[in-house]
Amino acid sequence: MQALHLLAIGRLGRAPEAALVGRYAERLSLRLTELPDGTGSPAEIKRREADAILAALPPRAFLVALDLAGSTPDSAGLAALLLRWQDSGRPVCFVIGGAEGLEARVIGRADAVLSLGRLTWPHALVRVMLAEQLYRARAIAAGHPYHRAGRP
Repeated sequence: MQALHLLAIGRLGRAPEAALVGRYAERLSLRLTELPDGTGSPAEIKRREADAILAALPPRAFLVALDLAGSTPDSAGLAALLLRWQDSGRPVCFVIGGAEGLEARVIGRADAVLSLGRLTWPHALVRVMLAEQLYRARAIAAGHPYHRAGRP
């Protein structure tokens, strides 16, 4: 299975979340690229972050933007989407914006827009939750018992 990419604004450094993301990244062959936070007014921050994101995208990337307005599949649905995206033959790249969100250029460039729900989460936790869901999606696709559908 091909490697996945994650572009994220901000650096986790030695935060506890970094270890969790690292653990899933190792299991998934997930390439994490951290980009610096933008500076200036909110509009300037979004513009600078968008420039960095678009410049860092792998060539021909299938871009999945995380945004509050995106679709909210369940885990099995995400597994099916991930398989379809990987079948495109293009590198699949997820992007998590900064505190101001993603600029319209990034959303417009996206091949898919995904939301982890309507709640507001710290961006460090979004990385962990996305990495875990990608791991779960791969487990579902492989028929691994990691995912338990339904309720007891």
